[in-house]
Amino acid sequence: MPLSPRQQRVALIIHARPGISSSRVLEQLAEKVSLVTVKRDIALLLKEGYLISTGSGPSVAYELSLRGRLFLPLDAHAYCAVEPDKRLASAHFNFDLFPNMPETVFTEDERALLEKATIAYRARSGNMSKALHEKELERFVIELSWKSSRIEGNTYTLLDTERLIREGIEAPDHSRAEATMIVNHKRAFDFVRVQRDSFARGLDRALVEEVHRLLVEGLGVSHGVRTRVVGITGTAYRPLGNPYQIREALKRLYARINSIFDPYSKALVALAGLSYVQPFEDGNKRAARLIGNALLLGADRAPLSYRSVDEVAYREAIVVFYEVQSIEPLKKIFIEQYLFSAAQYAGA
Repeated sequence: MPLSPRQQRVALIIHARPGISSSRVLEQLAEKVSLVTVKRDIALLLKEGYLISTGSGPSVAYELSLRGRLFLPLDAHAYCAVEPDKRLASAHFNFDLFPNMPETVFTEDERALLEKATIAYRARSGNMSKALHEKELERFVIELSWKSSRIEGNTYTLLDTERLIREGIEAPDHSRAEATMIVNHKRAFDFVRVQRDSFARGLDRALVEEVHRLLVEGLGVSHGVRTRVVGITGTAYRPLGNPYQIREALKRLYARINSIFDPYSKALVALAGLSYVQPFEDGNKRAARLIGNALLLGADRAPLSYRSVDEVAYREAIVVFYEVQSIEPLKKIFIEQYLFSAAQYAGA
């Protein structure tokens, strides 16, 4: 159910200070409300499964449940409007997250909506000539390459991107690196299309690292799992720095993705999870978007171009997952973009 702004803040206080009492929540809330009101908010969060309690009587304490972390309905824009160092954030990697990921992160209604879009997508694809199919595929690749690059700060326009991919002509007054980033998206998507059966069988290190290699080729980025600490601008979250821990986190992520039956959940967990682990020196979110698409293609679902996504909203949703592990803002974007892609393209 939707939570009021105050209830969201109560949940975030408990997230940042697990084992806190209701009276301490009131102190941290910095709002002129009564303890009875805070207890009422906590009772609602308990009822909805966002919290778990320990102890009894005066010593009762609260913390977010796994469900609370994953499905807490936060306003990502309001959350990110707070300065990074003042947010009620978790700065450290959550090792329990991937092994305990549920079988699906979508509700029955959400899955029904996605499946309805898939049925329409397949019907249009099945009635399409080979020539039209190739034209649709080219349009999709151009729009994916443009928008995924734009999310990362690339300043090519959609028309510039079309000219680059179709004619090999780079836009004037832009760096070679920007053109390389866009062309690399096309190469990476071509790879995942050819290897769709491999992705259907399961995600593994070799497949993910090859997608990443194709995305960063010629951009001065090292291949393979990084060996140094990285920071992320605009967030308090600090990814793992030990390469052995990074590889272990990836193993857990791949194992959980491969065991999930729902293809939409596979794709969304990959999108969020790879961004969260940040296994590479650079290009992590680009790789996550392409891997998510690879899993959708492997399951005969529509891939996402992200053409209509708001870049700021996308980045804010990622930050919420970094700091709270709530997948809700990113899930909203995933659903919107899946419905858009299924209606706009055919035969990818």
